[in-house]
Amino acid sequence: MTIKSIMAGATFAASLSTAAFAEDPTKVGFIYVGPVGDGGWTYEHNQGRLAVEEAFGDAVETVFVENVPEGADAERVLQQMALGGADLIFTTSFGYMDPTINVAEKFPDVKFEHATGYKQADNVSVYSARFYEGRAVQGHIAGHMTESNVIGYIGSFPIPEVIRGINAAYVQAKAVNPDVEFKIVWAYTWFDPAKEAEAATVLIEQGADVILQHTDSTAPQAAAQAAGNVVTFGQASDMAEFGPFPRVSSIIDNWSPYYIARTQAVIDGTWESTSTWDGIGSGMVGIGEITDAVPAEVKASAEALRDSLASGEYHAFTGPLNKQDGSAWLADGETADDGTLAGMNFFVEGLTGEIPQ
Repeated sequence: MTIKSIMAGATFAASLSTAAFAEDPTKVGFIYVGPVGDGGWTYEHNQGRLAVEEAFGDAVETVFVENVPEGADAERVLQQMALGGADLIFTTSFGYMDPTINVAEKFPDVKFEHATGYKQADNVSVYSARFYEGRAVQGHIAGHMTESNVIGYIGSFPIPEVIRGINAAYVQAKAVNPDVEFKIVWAYTWFDPAKEAEAATVLIEQGADVILQHTDSTAPQAAAQAAGNVVTFGQASDMAEFGPFPRVSSIIDNWSPYYIARTQAVIDGTWESTSTWDGIGSGMVGIGEITDAVPAEVKASAEALRDSLASGEYHAFTGPLNKQDGSAWLADGETADDGTLAGMNFFVEGLTGEIPQ
């Protein structure tokens, strides 16, 4: 065999290898805290995964694991996904923060994206949405809609994200209805339909005729529907099947553009560790249709609030505002800084009850 034929064969083999490599899809993994059919948080993250598949076709392969408990088991699942060849992994719940950091250290060539956390590394980005802007719009509607002046709030866990949401809703409800009172039940779960239904029922029995939730299932909607004249709001997804009443609007988490952009960055080799916190203005937080069960003038004012939050003309936390203990927080016209919001561990003045430790 001549040198020329050997070189030709090597070139042909190399071209086959290059073609095979080029066709090897980018593998993108997703870790979910609940089932993809929860109708809320996990459902919307999975919609983002499906959007990635649609955007990239055969160039991308996606995998997911649902119902992964926060803690040690998450670390095991993450490690298996990385060993399985994932190039990019999205971990979509706050409690996955430390497991993500731990596994990322073992797999420096894999890119990780953690939702709602704050710990970064060279190969770990963090991302979240300004859900509190959507809670502000809900609070505005709730303050107008309540007849008992009692608004119930189902909290998941007492972390800054949830505390921000309670405060934002209360501030705006109080602004339009000085007599409003919030009652809070902590469910200590993101997704447990039985616990969520029980929490909604307890709040209704305590006089709440409006229920807000920071849990993921549609069970509170069903409980309100069964009770009768109780207003609800969709959480994380539209939950429009309960419209036009009791569900009168919703917060919609739109992860698709972010997931597509970050996947594209991995494909392009331009991915870098970043921190993203977007809201209504960018479209990461959407406000679901406000139904005709809401009076026209309230709908108009809620949409005006939505638009002013989106443009940045107005901030959901604008002073004068005090902390729950009466100490000064924001002076007249002053707005909250992101550092305080990110670590929020206090209620605003007027809210009753202590934040569990």
